[in-house]
Amino acid sequence: VSQLELGKPEQKRKPEKRVNGIFWIILLNIGIFVADHFFKVNGVKALYLYHNWPVWYQFVTATFCHANWNHLSSNLFFLYIFGKLVEEEEGSFALWISYIFTGVGANLVSWLVLPRNAVSVGASGAVFGLFAISVLVKMSWDWRKILEVLILGQFVIEKVMEAAQASTSLRGGYALQNVNHIAHLSGALVGVLLVWLLSKVPSGPSDS
Repeated sequence: VSQLELGKPEQKRKPEKRVNGIFWIILLNIGIFVADHFFKVNGVKALYLYHNWPVWYQFVTATFCHANWNHLSSNLFFLYIFGKLVEEEEGSFALWISYIFTGVGANLVSWLVLPRNAVSVGASGAVFGLFAISVLVKMSWDWRKILEVLILGQFVIEKVMEAAQASTSLRGGYALQNVNHIAHLSGALVGVLLVWLLSKVPSGPSDS
């Protein structure tokens, strides 16, 4: 409870939003990384997305796998920031749906575009999807949310434009790329698509 809320009667305090979903996603990413790179558990490599002969579940499981510690730590940093924003606005279930939907969408586009000898791992596609979603769900005329959108938006636009520029340069030598910019760009676009689709779903009658 914030300091400003302490002096209020308990019944008048704002309900505190519990944010748990993002921590479970982070723990799952860390757990799979530890099992893969520290304990060398047999079968974890089967969770990677192998483009030459993919299994359907690999499009999901590859979003929880990472190539090395730097890959994992950078993804977890942004995942925490933008995943937490999405969960605070829309709830845990929406966060999980957003993570899976954008991650699978990014992997699917990567599989369609990248060469057959490629292997896709990482939460980057889902992270970029959460970038886009966290900005779109905060669109409001409230000046504080406008400020948040401007801060987040300029960062998202910069990163998406970098990904778009990088993806256009992949035509000549994408087999040598270690960073899957196709997944970054497609993850952000899938996030925009998800928000647009949900905005078209009719809401129920309001009790007020």
